[in-house]
Amino acid sequence: MFNFSLKMMAVSAMLLSGVSIAQADVTLRGASMFDEEHAFTKTLREFERLVSDKYDGDVSFDLRLNGELGVESDYVTYLNQGVAVDYTILAPSNMAVFSESIPLMDMPFLFRDLEHWNAVLSSDALKPLEDDLREAAGIVIVGYHGGGVRNLASAKPITNMDDLSGHRMRVMGAPIQAQTFAAVGAAPSAIAYNEVYNAIQTGVIAGFENEAASIQNLKFYEVAPHISLTQHTITVRPIVMSAKIFDALPDSLQAAIMAAGAEAGAFGRALESGQDGEKLQAMIDAGQIEVHDFAGREKMLEMVQPVQDAYAAELGATELLNNVRGM
Repeated sequence: MFNFSLKMMAVSAMLLSGVSIAQADVTLRGASMFDEEHAFTKTLREFERLVSDKYDGDVSFDLRLNGELGVESDYVTYLNQGVAVDYTILAPSNMAVFSESIPLMDMPFLFRDLEHWNAVLSSDALKPLEDDLREAAGIVIVGYHGGGVRNLASAKPITNMDDLSGHRMRVMGAPIQAQTFAAVGAAPSAIAYNEVYNAIQTGVIAGFENEAASIQNLKFYEVAPHISLTQHTITVRPIVMSAKIFDALPDSLQAAIMAAGAEAGAFGRALESGQDGEKLQAMIDAGQIEVHDFAGREKMLEMVQPVQDAYAAELGATELLNNVRGM
């Protein structure tokens, strides 16, 4: 924060002296919980490249990897305060602490398939949620990554509704996540992401839900080798910036960031949706996981729709939900 404040003071001095703001050197700080090979990190690298190409000025990037700056819940706080992290990729549920409506864009069973998911993210259908997030959390969405298909990962096989009944599983922190899985008979609890491995290992929970890339990257298969193909979520992972940092930037850099975010999001969605099946197969081939079909997915869809409807009504977002369903 101190270094950035000095830069902003320098920019102000330049303005007063008549020096073009485009000449000011800006360093933006990023964070990823993963290594260079993860789709999140590759997308952030593409975002950086695109910003540099589109901006006629000096901008550099300091992206910290492998959770050096904490976990996503930490990033949300930093973004809100305008310290430590200026840009990253986040799960909507982790931003619910500031914006209770934002998890709607990522709630289970929202999208019919990848085509529907991509159509929604390529449109302005989610703009009301973006506006709420900016106002409530001070976080700007500049693009949309995602595309991982989330399934159940557990210590023992979960293959049908009976197996799911009472299943102690970790869910993300937004209430809609817990409400959805409670509606289908599971026993969900919100546990910090960095505690999931040990919680399964020690029997506090019996499993969780996630996409293949994260299961592989963080070696969750060691404690949860059974993957049940519930395919309940196609992930939406906004590329975000701190509004405090974004608003202090030159207009031309803001424009470059928004254009780069849209393009990097499309790049990342294609990358992650394409890699998802490959990573799942790689773990199968390595003998790290066993994959099970799940009998009863259509029943799950019926059971969760009233939960979705009630959640949207509570937020005044019924029209938005209907618009997404109708696309």
